[in-house]
Parts: sequence; C-alpha cells; structure tokens
Amino acid sequence: MINKLTFFLVIFFGAATLLSAQTPATNKLLFGVAYYDEYMPYERLDKDIQMMKAAGINVVRIAESTWSTVEPQDSVYDFSHIDRVLNAMYKAGISVFVGTPTYAIPTWLVKKYPAVLAITPAGQNQYGARQNMDITNANFRFYAERVIRKIMEHVKDHPAIIGYQVDNETKAYNTAGPNVQQLFVLYMKEKYKSLDSLNKAFGLDYWSNRINNWDDFPSATGTINASLGAEFAKFQRKLVTDYLGWQAAIVKEYKHPGQFITQNFDLEWRGYSYGVQPDVDHFAAAKALDIAGIDIYHPTQDALTGTEISFGGDMARSMKAGKNYFVIETEAQGFPQWVPYPGQLRLQAFSHLASGANMVEYWHWHSIHNAAETYWKGLLSHDFEPNPTYDEAKTIGNDFEKLSSHLVNLKKTNKAAILFSNEALTAFKWFGFGWGSREGYNDILRPLYDALYHMNIGVDFVDPSSKNIDDYKLLIVPALYAAPDSLLQHLNRFVKNGGHIVYTFKSGFSDQNVKVRTTLQPGIINEACGISYSQFTIPQNVTLKSDPFNVGKENNAVTTWMELIIPTSAKVLAAYDHPVWGKYAAITENSYGKGLATYIGCMTSTAVTNKIMEDAVKKAGLWGTDQQLAFPVITKSGVNEKGKLIHYYFNYSATAISLKYPYPDGKELLGDSSILKDSQQQLKPWGVLIIEEK
Repeated sequence: MINKLTFFLVIFFGAATLLSAQTPATNKLLFGVAYYDEYMPYERLDKDIQMMKAAGINVVRIAESTWSTVEPQDSVYDFSHIDRVLNAMYKAGISVFVGTPTYAIPTWLVKKYPAVLAITPAGQNQYGARQNMDITNANFRFYAERVIRKIMEHVKDHPAIIGYQVDNETKAYNTAGPNVQQLFVLYMKEKYKSLDSLNKAFGLDYWSNRINNWDDFPSATGTINASLGAEFAKFQRKLVTDYLGWQAAIVKEYKHPGQFITQNFDLEWRGYSYGVQPDVDHFAAAKALDIAGIDIYHPTQDALTGTEISFGGDMARSMKAGKNYFVIETEAQGFPQWVPYPGQLRLQAFSHLASGANMVEYWHWHSIHNAAETYWKGLLSHDFEPNPTYDEAKTIGNDFEKLSSHLVNLKKTNKAAILFSNEALTAFKWFGFGWGSREGYNDILRPLYDALYHMNIGVDFVDPSSKNIDDYKLLIVPALYAAPDSLLQHLNRFVKNGGHIVYTFKSGFSDQNVKVRTTLQPGIINEACGISYSQFTIPQNVTLKSDPFNVGKENNAVTTWMELIIPTSAKVLAAYDHPVWGKYAAITENSYGKGLATYIGCMTSTAVTNKIMEDAVKKAGLWGTDQQLAFPVITKSGVNEKGKLIHYYFNYSATAISLKYPYPDGKELLGDSSILKDSQQQLKPWGVLIIEEK
C-alpha cells in the first residue's frame, strides 16, 4: 500500500524522479538519532524536526520497537505513526531507515501462543522484558514474518527510506527448550553422521554420558561435557546467523537498489561495551547484511579513553573485510555518569569516523519519561529543550555536512590483527583458566588490544574463517584454547613465512571439539614457539625474575595462571622468580623460518603486557612515526575518496597538548587552515585535529 504523500509525488514528479531520490547511503556522512514518535508525551513532531535540522541531523532510525503499535491486535494494523514520521522527515530532507519490530513481542501474541516465550535453563521467560522470545518458535516466526511483510509492503516505495535494520541487538537469548533441543539433534546428525564418531570426538564415555541412540539424545542444558556444551553454544550462535539471514532475505524482496540492510550488533556488556560478543558469530551473521552496524557505549568524563570506540569500530569494520560501517547506537548523554564534558561529544563523534564509520547515530533523540530506560538520557533531556550536549551536537552536524566529501568512506590498511575465536571464548568459559577465576577470554584479549591502541597501531580483527590472515605482519592470538589442527598449522606457516605472532597461555590446548590434545603442550604450535610444558599452576607469591622489562618490581607480579615452560629452541624473555618454579620460563621468543613467535605463559600486569607488545611491534617492523606519540594522544589515518591521506589527532585528556605534525604539508579541515610539515600543533583539552595531506 502506497501512502498518500508517496502517491502524490509519483503523480506530480514522476516515478523516475521519486526513485532517484533513493540514492545510496554511502555517498555522505550520516549524523542521526533514533526517534520514537510513539513514545512522545505530547505532539511535537514539527518542533523535533526543527531542532534536528538545526543540529545538522540528516538521518533517523524508526520503528524497531513498535510491534504492539503497528499491530495492536492480531491482523489489525495501524501504520499512522510510521507514515507521519516518514512524511515529515521527507518533507524536511531527513533520511530514514526503518527497523523490523521483532525484538519485542506484543501481548496478544503471548496470550495466543504462550510457547513463544523462550524456555531457558532458568525456566520459561515471563512477559515484560524485551528479547524474551524463542526465535525458533514456529508461531513466532509466522507472525514475525507477517508483520515484517506488512510493514515492507506499506513503506517500500517511500522516498525518505534509505535502508532497513533487521531486528535489534539480536541473540538467541539462551533459548534451550524441547523444540530447540530437537533442532540441535538434527544439527548434530547432519554434522557428525554417526553416534560413534560423536562419542569419540566429545569423549562421552566419561561418567556414562555416551549416547547410543539418537532418540536418547539428552538436553544439552544439563551437560557436564564441555565439548557438547560448547557445540550447543555454537549452535545457538548459528540460530542467530540463520535468523538474521531469514529476516534479511524477506526485506531484500522489497527494498530498492541503493537501499541497505543492516543490523546493530553489540559487544560483550560490562556496564558498557567491552569485548568480543560471546553469543553472536558477528563475521558469519554479517554476511547477510549490506553494511555492518554496531552499538558502542563507553565511559566518559574523566574515564573517557576512546578505547571502546576504537575496539567496536575495528570489530565492525572487520566484519565486512574492511568495508565502512554504521555506528547505529552510541550515547549522547546516556547514564547519569556519562554526561559528557564540553568537547567530549565532538571528540567521540570524530573518533568513530577515524575508525571507518560512515554514520554516527545517538540512542536516542529524546529522553523517555517512564519504564526501564527512563534514566538513559538522549540528546535532549526530559524537558526537550536545548542543553549543552545538544548545542555541541549542532557543531558536529555542521562539520559532518561541511567535511563529508573529505571524510566519508575512509579506507584503512592495517598490518596488525587480532585473531579472535568464538569457539575458544566458549571453551575457555567452560573451564576458565583457574577453575573459578573471575577473568575470562575478553580479560585476556582487551589488554593486548589496549596496548596496541595506546601505541597508535591500527588493528583489524580476523577469526578462524578469515581468508586474509597472511596479509598481516603481526598477529595477536589470545587464549586460542580450542582450535582445529588446520588452523594451528596455518599459524605455524604464517610464522615460517615471515610473520610475527604473539600467543598467550592456553593457546593450542584443545582441538575444535574442546578435547585436550594428548601431545606436549602447547600442541601443534610448539613447533613455531620452540617450547613445551606439561604442568601448569595457579601462582602464589610469584613474580618475574629480575624485572626483565624494566617496569618496576611492583609491576612484575604473576597472577591467575602460569604455565611451567621448558624452552626447546626459544629464547627466554622472562623467567619466574620463585624458590620452586624459578627454573621455568614465563615468556619466550622463538625464531622459526623467517618469522618470530612470542609466547606469554602467564597473566602479566598491564605494564609488562605493554612492554611485550611494544617489543613485538618493533620486531614486526611496525614502529614508525605515529608511535612517537603516546596516549592520551591518539592518531588514526586512512585514505579518503579523493585519494588523499587523512590524519586524525585526538587528545583524550583535560590538558592541552603540543605535538609536531610529521607528514607532508596539508590542511586542517576543522579550522580550514594550512599545516606545514614538522610544524607544532596544539590539541585543546578533549580536542581534535583532522589534517588532509596535499
């Protein structure tokens, strides 16, 4: 059904003119907000648009949480709130992308089919929270598809729409009911063919867990077998991949050329975006999308470092092999402790662009007056009046518009990558590395990433499915606990052919089925690492001997885990200082073929980790001009569509900083001033410089 405004435009201007308005979203920088007209306590759409235009907002995201508004009763539809926003935004020249509303289900659906609520290991979910449904449930799928199609049929020809978002921060939500277990059995039958091969691969003879008939396959919920438990987690991630692919395929039937399909992936949550998402295989799920989207939330005020902005951006860019991405959600004011200091909102916005973002969008426009997210504040506060954060956003919107042709579609080429693995993360979680230790996979990965970030080393992410691992000079491999022989052999070849790898403890320990290798550890990679060990322990009063990295005695404590390493051909970089364990190596380095493998056999302090990474960067030949700068100065670069190098400089501190610009003459884009090579430049507190080489 074509709405009245669209019909009028087709008649008046002609269909060709209408469709030409649907230009690709990647031709300019997008600056936007999520907008929920249905949440507004009183009529103010025209006023909101007026304020958006004043702020330079050129895109809004709508409808992803509106199922009960769109379909208040079974087969009763009301698109009026979508129509009025689409029409008003189009009139104002603001683009829109529409979300499918399937992440929060209506009451009538639960009343009609109570089984749409997921059964988890804790029991069946209750109605109220979002994302409480079973995404495999046949009735949920039927009604979800129906509402998606009804919305798409209604809006598909509207000229305001530049793209679509499928669902919202999707996961499997730990669905594990009988229907999911049946699907898991079918998945296992397809993957393993015979129970004999399954029992052998997973070691299911232990504690009489052996399965002798497919009809006797037990629920994975109660398993004590890490192999089976990890495989079920992998299956749950596949449910997410398949679900998003299913939604994307539906939307693709209706979307016009030039319109995009995206999804707002999120990261592991620790009160803010922190690390690799354990419940979604981002690289696999992103294949169904045109553009990867990411939600990035982070501390601000005195705790603002930009690390989470960089981490999330690098992950999103890597999902589509270097393609530019959208920041679909980030905070404007956010939590009370996140209200930004003056200058920080600008710093954050341009930090997203420096990692390759083409969109920065705030969640959300207005603050909500009731329910769960009342105190997660938007760009506007509860009074809807201008405030310092909104006023600063106006400067960002103006600069995005002015500089779009210089900053959109920034291309980045990095020579360092972090190899992460959802399989290793899950397997690691089963045992931890200290059997009860509070640290997990991301606690090992993030310090390594943070060290590179603080050194201004550009980073990509790769996973075991990546085809471009050999393109890098330096590969960081944290806690690769579970991996097939083929991957470890590939990593050995990477070193032999001239690459540099930094491994941490518990890498290479088990195969892809979380079954511990029977060889000397660290399994296959001991060939490149030049070490072996058969024992490990939890350190008590252990340090590194003789302060090997010159970080001060107080920074040499060994915590949480230690492997008792015996070098075969490796050079010892650090040994343990302990009356019993002192004869064993803690950190080693081995020349293998043309390359170098560093192995960290224990949990080290931040200071030691930083020194190890600095040494690795230098030996990989990646220490250059930008590494002369140190945090809180962060610099990132890339090539713009004009073929010119862009250099971003950020000051993540409240103190003004002077730096020397070391590159060829250029122009500082924000100030529109000429910059000479080797000239001194001033970075204001929380300041930004953007220099385009001539």
